[in-house]
Amino acid sequence: MIKKKLIVIVGPTAVGKTPLAIELAKELGTEIISADSRQIFRELEIGTTKPTKEELAQVRHHFINIKSITEEYNAALFGKEARDTIDMLFETKGIAVMCGGSGLYVKAALEGFDQIPTIEVGIRDKINQEFEEKGLAWLQGQVQEIDPDYFSVVDTKNPQRLIRALEVSYSSGKPFSSWRNKQVTSLPFEVMKIGLELPREELYHRIDKRMDEMIEKGLFEEAEKFYPQRQLNSLQTVGYQEIFGFLDGLYDKEESIRLLKRNSRNYAKRQMTWFKKDKEINWCRPDEMIQNLKILDSKWISL
Repeated sequence: MIKKKLIVIVGPTAVGKTPLAIELAKELGTEIISADSRQIFRELEIGTTKPTKEELAQVRHHFINIKSITEEYNAALFGKEARDTIDMLFETKGIAVMCGGSGLYVKAALEGFDQIPTIEVGIRDKINQEFEEKGLAWLQGQVQEIDPDYFSVVDTKNPQRLIRALEVSYSSGKPFSSWRNKQVTSLPFEVMKIGLELPREELYHRIDKRMDEMIEKGLFEEAEKFYPQRQLNSLQTVGYQEIFGFLDGLYDKEESIRLLKRNSRNYAKRQMTWFKKDKEINWCRPDEMIQNLKILDSKWISL
């Protein structure tokens, strides 16, 4: 029996994943599974650079606007629900497209996570309180000491990921990394991973330009609306934290914009570090993706 096929498109922020995924999905007559840890939240619009309403109307997207910022969500949940969605799509389609820059979400969908234990009441609040008092360096130090294996691969600038690792470790008495599924299982479908990349200067120019556009669209006003909820895990992310600092009076707006651009560039760098470790990813420029897909394996897919 011929296996179903999943095309996975990854790459750093602002590289151009969304328009190419839409073009490909339209060509193949299929749907897109979004692997983005922030676009799932319906309230967050400008700061997460979701596909536009026009883009969403062209192709059905899954896992965009499915949760409120007040709801808990994580990679383990996404992995299970994404696999269920892939199976559902394969009931009527021979191929599907996954697209996103959250490497942990892609990994969870393709490899799975072990069942994460229930978090004891009060543990997250305690960690959040200490994080607020002692800062990111304390959080990083705790995870590095308790779980050096996870610390070596996690985005160490992302408080939500670090807090998640600590709360699981505290609740279970075992390192968070021990709960991550390390078994290589045979997938019931074929996977082709496509990585999009650009020269660093070109990518950074695109990141800076997009940030200017986001600010013009009202990013500061959007962040100000969420300022009273700034301690939520869903808001511990680049694009909002820098503006919260401005609203806290820690620096002026010009410095906030500088930090927004710098931290976005640093985030893109961390994304590339994660994805470059995956030797199964086939890399190309965005303007070469469709052609390279054909060249990589003309028998695998017929466009």
